[in-house]
Amino acid sequence: MYQIKCIGVLTSGGDAPGMNAALRAVTRKAIYHGIRVKAICRGYKGLIGGEIREFQTQDVSNIIQQGGTIIKTARSEEFKTEEGMRIAYENLRKEEIDALVVIGGDGTFTGARYFAQEYPDIPIVGIPGTIDNDLYGTDYTIGYDTALNTIVQAVDKIRDTASSHERLFFIEVMGRDAGFLALYGAIASGAEAAIIPEIETNTDQLNELIEQGFRKSKNSSIVLVAESDITGGAIGISNRLKEKYPEYDYRVTILGHIQRGGSPTANDRILASRMGAAAIDALLDDQRNVMIGIVNDEIVYVPFNKAIKDEKPVDKKLMDIIRILSI
Repeated sequence: MYQIKCIGVLTSGGDAPGMNAALRAVTRKAIYHGIRVKAICRGYKGLIGGEIREFQTQDVSNIIQQGGTIIKTARSEEFKTEEGMRIAYENLRKEEIDALVVIGGDGTFTGARYFAQEYPDIPIVGIPGTIDNDLYGTDYTIGYDTALNTIVQAVDKIRDTASSHERLFFIEVMGRDAGFLALYGAIASGAEAAIIPEIETNTDQLNELIEQGFRKSKNSSIVLVAESDITGGAIGISNRLKEKYPEYDYRVTILGHIQRGGSPTANDRILASRMGAAAIDALLDDQRNVMIGIVNDEIVYVPFNKAIKDEKPVDKKLMDIIRILSI
């Protein structure tokens, strides 16, 4: 094991509330151990472009409460090429960076894994920052709790108007490949149903919603829909029901990027702080090419290939809870 004297840290892919808290923890834990920290702006794109500057402890003051990421984020097609990775590696060597901490989601860790295969002398540790909560090996990802609370607050407001006008609302939330936000958001907001990509949605299920819920006992209903090609999204679901039940008043609300923003919740700040500190511990422990996870409130190390490739299951029994509690 060689001594790490300087680490680079970046945020990549979609932003998530709590990324700044993780950046703060990484920076201050490293400095505490006498390790220099260099912030890489705009993710892998900035690594290729040489947008790198040294961070001191004051550079991360008063950011724990801020959403987004102060060092910016971007997606980089160039980093997927051999030439792009070569330039990135040369910039790391030029800046005397011995190890990398990357904060992001599936795409971020995929890029890190390929880079590690090409340049194994640079150990990399990942911190899961994505509102979708879709990474295998960790109970929670940074940003998920904040996004979930944003969804619940929005649905509470929409329910006021849904009840006033006797409408059936389909509310689309993020989660292209994973239904955690839709499923847990539906339970927390008292929605009548959740439509998620993990469970095939057929016409019978939608008919049951209308026949058993909206038509018989309620003057309004709310359904959360994950924004997935599998589900068809809120617009697709609404259009299917309009054809069969044209007599009802349907509305679609797409929450969109409002779910990414806002000040992180206490849970996300604590999670990000723990994971950020654990990332430095992992590097000092000679770990490499692992994601920091949390399982049963304990920090764990998850190999990149497992975090990326293995599917994180949702608890399908929760669908029964939604159905039973919505009678």
